[in-house]
Amino acid sequence: MLVAATLLASTAVDCARAQQAQARWTIGFAQDTLGNDWRRAQTEGLARAFSRHPEVRFRHTDADGNTARQVQDIEQLVAEGIDLLITSPRDAELMAPVIDRVRARGVPVVLLSRRTSGDSHNVFIRADNRQIARQAAAHLAQRLGGKGRILMLQHIPTTTPAIERTEGFMDELAKHPGLSVVAVRRADSLRDKAILAVEQVLAEGIAFDAIYAQSDSMAAGARAALRKRGIDPASIPTVGIDYIAEAREAIRAGKQDASFLYPTFAEEGADAAMRILRGEPVPREIVVESKKITRDNVERIEPIF
Repeated sequence: MLVAATLLASTAVDCARAQQAQARWTIGFAQDTLGNDWRRAQTEGLARAFSRHPEVRFRHTDADGNTARQVQDIEQLVAEGIDLLITSPRDAELMAPVIDRVRARGVPVVLLSRRTSGDSHNVFIRADNRQIARQAAAHLAQRLGGKGRILMLQHIPTTTPAIERTEGFMDELAKHPGLSVVAVRRADSLRDKAILAVEQVLAEGIAFDAIYAQSDSMAAGARAALRKRGIDPASIPTVGIDYIAEAREAIRAGKQDASFLYPTFAEEGADAAMRILRGEPVPREIVVESKKITRDNVERIEPIF
């Protein structure tokens, strides 16, 4: 058994070395954090996509939710001589000059889900966050009969998705004077932060009739906090974004009202990267379709992971 295991390990190393020897291009992915389910799935999706291309060596980093570290990761990847950078900027303003410098060095840049305030990238791949947010507000308006108080759990406010998911929601809510956002709590799309945020709101005695969670991970955290206080999550209509397996089960059980399909853009990002490296034309912006998921269609649509 030991000999067989040694041979298998040796074969795996030899295969990895052979693939690296074949590599023509090195692609670096500077990820914001692997502590979030969606971002981990995005990283794994890119790795799978590039594994189909023996001419590519794929590297990824984990900034652990720290903007300065993500900047350092990008600078290190470029210094190591990558041929293309993929990233999802944690701070739209602070990271704009970083991407400018990368492009000035002749390294192509693919942005996934988030962009900077600049325009130095080669391609930006996204979903329509404003439209998703508007639909989320419209759904809650209908669900609450046009009257009610909403708790908003916010994604990282320096990112473009969070900005658009907030602005789009508030734009639609303005059409419904009987609805109001009674509290906005930042939870960074993390379950533990969402649990603490909802616990704090409840402890402060802030009453709310519905929850708008800018990610399904935060919606899951909200349900945990409600259960802890003896509140049935089914009694608080909740809308999330991403449509992960956990959200599907909650929608099936009537514990979450709706979610919005939000792909990781891994396949689209890998495809765009390969086209750029091959010298093929790529649109400056690619918008990937999203869908609203409720109990009406939850059995027909697979979650993103």
